[in-house]
Order: sequence, then C-alpha cells, then structure tokens
Amino acid sequence: MSQTPLTLFVDHQFTSPYAMSVYVTLHEKGIPFVTERLDLGAQQQQQAAYRQQSLTARVPTLMHEGFTLSESSAISEYLEEFFAPPSYAAVYPQDLQLRARARQVQAWLRSDLMPIRNERGTDTVFIHPTPTPLSAAALEAADKLFRVAEQLLNARASNLFGNWCIADTDLALMLNRLIMNGDAVPERLKTYAIQQWQRPSVQLWVQQKRT
Repeated sequence: MSQTPLTLFVDHQFTSPYAMSVYVTLHEKGIPFVTERLDLGAQQQQQAAYRQQSLTARVPTLMHEGFTLSESSAISEYLEEFFAPPSYAAVYPQDLQLRARARQVQAWLRSDLMPIRNERGTDTVFIHPTPTPLSAAALEAADKLFRVAEQLLNARASNLFGNWCIADTDLALMLNRLIMNGDAVPERLKTYAIQQWQRPSVQLWVQQKRT
C-alpha cells in the first residue's frame, strides 16, 4: 500500500459540504493527505491546469497515485474500498443493507431539500449566520428533513446505523444549517447534530481558518 500522501482539492474557505465529507472520511481512516485550496469565487476550478486534473472541474477532487476522482460520494466509496476495513477504519456500515441505506441518505441530502440549501448555505454555518427567516418552501423542506431523520434515528440512538458512519456527518451538517441560524429544530435531532459536530475529525474541519 502506497504511503505517498493523497491530495484533496477543497474550496479556499472550507465551506463546501462535499469537500467536508471527504475530508472527514480521510481523517477517520487515518490516511495521510494534503489539501490544496481553490478560490471558487475567482473561478480557479475552471483554470486549464485544474480542468486537466478534475474531470468535472469541481471540488472536492482527490488525487491518488496518478488517479483523480471528483464527486464526494464516489471519493468516499473509493477510499472505503481501497483503504478497506479492517486494516483501516470503516466509514460505511459493513452490513449490505445498512450500507445501501447510508448511501441513500447521502444521495438524498445532496439532491433534495434545495430551499434549505439555498437559504442556509454553509457560509451561514461556518462563517456568519443569517437573520433572514426561512421561507414557506424552506419550512416545508425542514419538516421533510425532520420527518426522515426521526424515522432513521432509533430512540436514544447517537448514530444512524449503530456505529458512526460518514452519513452521520452529512446529516448533521444539514441539520446544523438550521441549528446554527437559530431555526427551530426538534430537540432530539438538535442533540444528535450537536453531538456529531464534536467528533474530532469534524472539528478539524470546523476549526479551519476562514476569512
């Protein structure tokens, strides 16, 4: 197994939820890596040199031994298979059906709930909260988020599927889009999200310097 550090391209403000997910995956697995920051506002991801490395010209993009991969779920699944348990920590459930459910949660969080993502961007989580109330559409999306999350979380469970998995971090971030901005969130889900936020790998991302 190569010991050459991997390279992870992230947004320069460390606000991308997708880059965060991969960053946490790498730390949980204990894989050496370096970060390269791209200023998305300055369109650095569209520069020719980066587009030659990243097929979709997005962050995150992972470089590993000459192989490059973008899209966060694809990266985390690749890392889980290449740096496989038990030699490395698992970031997905080992049970087939629970693993499929975790991937379902990730796909859902990244394709639905658009009003929340629009009105509670991750800059409002990591840099400056917003005082703007949620729209009716965002409140409806929040109700859906709460309903699904409460169905997934067993009573008094601290993780979605028994042991922690990367879907816990992704769900906690979606909930924290609301919590960090003072929006109403059911107490059980708030407790879950705050607990997930204290995970050391997550705090390494949260504590990054931002401007």
